[in-house]
Amino acid sequence: MITNGSQQGLDFSGKLFINEGDVVICESPSYVGALNAFRAYMPKFVEVPMDDEGMKIDDLEKALIGNPKTKFIYVVPTFQNPTGRTMSIERRKQLIQLACEYNVPIIEDNPYGELKFGDEEIPPVKHFDTAGIVIYLGTFSKTFCPGLRIGWVAASPDIVRKYVLAKQGADLQTNTMSQIELAKFIELYDFDEHVERVRNIYRNRRDAMLNAMKEEFPASIKYTYPDGGMFTWVELPKGIDAADILKKSLECKVAFVPGSSFYPNGGNENHFRLNYGTMSEDLIAEGIKRLGKVLRAL
Repeated sequence: MITNGSQQGLDFSGKLFINEGDVVICESPSYVGALNAFRAYMPKFVEVPMDDEGMKIDDLEKALIGNPKTKFIYVVPTFQNPTGRTMSIERRKQLIQLACEYNVPIIEDNPYGELKFGDEEIPPVKHFDTAGIVIYLGTFSKTFCPGLRIGWVAASPDIVRKYVLAKQGADLQTNTMSQIELAKFIELYDFDEHVERVRNIYRNRRDAMLNAMKEEFPASIKYTYPDGGMFTWVELPKGIDAADILKKSLECKVAFVPGSSFYPNGGNENHFRLNYGTMSEDLIAEGIKRLGKVLRAL
């Protein structure tokens, strides 16, 4: 089903699955836009910690055992927002196994999957789904044009019919002209070639940001090295609040998103997200230089 961006698919997921007090299991940290969409339906969030291979499967199983009212598991497994991490293929398979064992659906949000910087193909979690337990959300916003707001939901027919009912009640349909414009672009041009150009731009911007961070940030500050997507995740020493750093960096005309908003139950103020997707390489280098000066003054 076509949606107004994958964000509408997130809202419909909350509307269809969540009653007040139900449990949503998510990565810790997780995408703030999804958290806000689900929060409107008043769930309880149970966070599962991550490492460089994504959501920790042992902790996920503990969360499932301890929360029988879980309505779904929400994941951004590929170049995650906000961390830039990617779930390993083995953990994707284990995630499917657990979801089937405990009969809990998975909402797979994959807006960044096409933006890979290496040669390795990364199959979505949905690829391993033989039971119809994964609801897959995709979008053209990151590969074509965010303003057109064209996304989709891919799921088993019975589930898609429920999403169609939600869509009919919300806005009847996604803008027809936008869909025609996208379809015509794909007809006239090589879309894969277009996506490769986008990848190259983002790869160069990632390199510009991480190279500058290596030069400008104090050694006590940690950050992720994403293989795709738009984000790197920064960890400050314990006891430092990223919101305080933001106030100082804004005086230097540099902005970032403090990390606490990505944790649905709060805490973890010593983190923040950097986005290399929108600025030129020169501006990225200058921004990191200014931010590094703020951080070195701590």
